[in-house]
Amino acid sequence: MMAELRTDATASASADSGAPLAMRGEQLVKRFGAVTALDGVSFTLGPGEILGILGDNGAGKSTLVKILTGFHQQTAGTLYVNGQEMLLRSVDHARSLGIECVYQDLALANSLSIYHNMFLNREIVRRGPFRLLDHGKMRERAAQCLDDIGVHVPSVDLPVERLSGGQRQAIAVARAVNSDARILLLDEPLAAMGAREAALIIDLVLRLKEKGGLSIIMIMHNYAQTLDIADRIMLMQRGRVTFEQHSAQTSVPELMDIVRREYRAMRANGTN
Repeated sequence: MMAELRTDATASASADSGAPLAMRGEQLVKRFGAVTALDGVSFTLGPGEILGILGDNGAGKSTLVKILTGFHQQTAGTLYVNGQEMLLRSVDHARSLGIECVYQDLALANSLSIYHNMFLNREIVRRGPFRLLDHGKMRERAAQCLDDIGVHVPSVDLPVERLSGGQRQAIAVARAVNSDARILLLDEPLAAMGAREAALIIDLVLRLKEKGGLSIIMIMHNYAQTLDIADRIMLMQRGRVTFEQHSAQTSVPELMDIVRREYRAMRANGTN
């Protein structure tokens, strides 16, 4: 049986200023037929906070992300956005509330320029009978957005396919920020990156935090990187939250010990 190792970190995540939480989930359940992917997940995301969600494959992280972005609706439980109870009906509905997600595949059009990707499906058009694209304004705004968050590229006219993996990830993040996101979900943003490119994205996330106005959830595998970036961490195992703590009050060895204990308990019970 999985041990509950919850702490008071959730309660203390509320801002002392009295501002509403950016997002809160209470006992979220998601079933796919006979399979329970989420089993009573509760969490909070404070204003301006970075929450790191850790867990192995099958822990329920991806299912949670899909609920928080409107791709799935929960089977049971309640979700609150900016203090208001909300059932996210679709991805567009979530976006209308300022919720954006950057998935692992980034959803970039590699043959298009940086500025075209920044405004993909949100193109700026000129007024008039012919509704022509305003390339000049999109170039200007893309360059300004990248400059504001400290992303440096040779030119916004450069095709995305000519960028490094870290630069492409940065462009995908910048596109989300450019859409006036207030809650940003990053799904494995450091996956398959070397140390140099990972450092680029880590610096970008920390700069976004310093700018304020953005709450961030990062889905991660790497414990050490998550503790370096996140204000709080949440460990998920087999569809449940098994540990939650402020990053400064836990460590990689503690997290690994929790995972080892769960693995041994599963082996002892004959489950996999």
